[in-house]
Amino acid sequence: MVMVLGKPLPLLFGQLLLGLINGSFYAMLSMGLAIIFGLLRIINFAHGAMFMVGAFVTWGLLTYLGIGFWGAIICAPLPVGLLGMAAERFLIRPIYKLDILYGLLLTFGLAQVLQGLATNFFGVSGVSYDPPAAFARVVNLGFMYMPLYRGFVVFAAIIVCGGTWLIVEKTRLGALLRAATENPALVQAFGVNVPRLLALTFGGGVALAGLAGVLAAPLYAVNPGMGSDLIDTVFAVVVIGGMGSIGGAILTGFGLGIIEGFTDVFYPPGSAVVVFVVMAIVLLARPAGLFGKAA
Repeated sequence: MVMVLGKPLPLLFGQLLLGLINGSFYAMLSMGLAIIFGLLRIINFAHGAMFMVGAFVTWGLLTYLGIGFWGAIICAPLPVGLLGMAAERFLIRPIYKLDILYGLLLTFGLAQVLQGLATNFFGVSGVSYDPPAAFARVVNLGFMYMPLYRGFVVFAAIIVCGGTWLIVEKTRLGALLRAATENPALVQAFGVNVPRLLALTFGGGVALAGLAGVLAAPLYAVNPGMGSDLIDTVFAVVVIGGMGSIGGAILTGFGLGIIEGFTDVFYPPGSAVVVFVVMAIVLLARPAGLFGKAA
């Protein structure tokens, strides 16, 4: 058996795949957080709860409406996005002009409410969701066996992250969003409904979390705590990449997922904290993050 640094090569490739899968969710969730913070200056601590809601909506669509995984990819992010827009309109909009910590505390409370409701209806253990039949097999790549659905998750995350970055950075809609955060009065003068634009931005950001929940449903147990288990790491990813940097959130998410996976091979106890060690080192060297801009 081929060995690298004293470890079997299939084990290293397996951990690389696991790191890419975790990094896919880190990237999608941190990208939504970066969009919301970069354009609205709101630290959305309810993002993990929206991820959880997306997974439960996926399970509900299959269980009660007979809508399978492919339909859930399209349908599930919509109610999550609408929930986000309602939260922006009735909870967050009144505190836009207050200190940024008010938004953090408010969204933290919202996350606790959503998690409590899910626990009340579904219990702590949650529910299960099987992967689509088309991906319920394993592919022999020669150097490792790869569950087909796991490869699909990585591919889908890359497409979603790349497409979202292009929309925000390279289209007229993205330019309007950035302009509305810099000078809303001027953009309003050109006939743009700025409050609606900001609500759509927040809704779109949390819809990305809902889409990540759809992809996660067949991989992890769909339970009320699945979002809170990720949110600390996701916030660390956003800080390392640079608050508000969408490209930084994507690259850092995938990169830290891989680092975490390999750390689990060479020093398993360190895999739970390696992301936060990297965050501390980056902040000491670059307080604005790897891709962030100094205030």
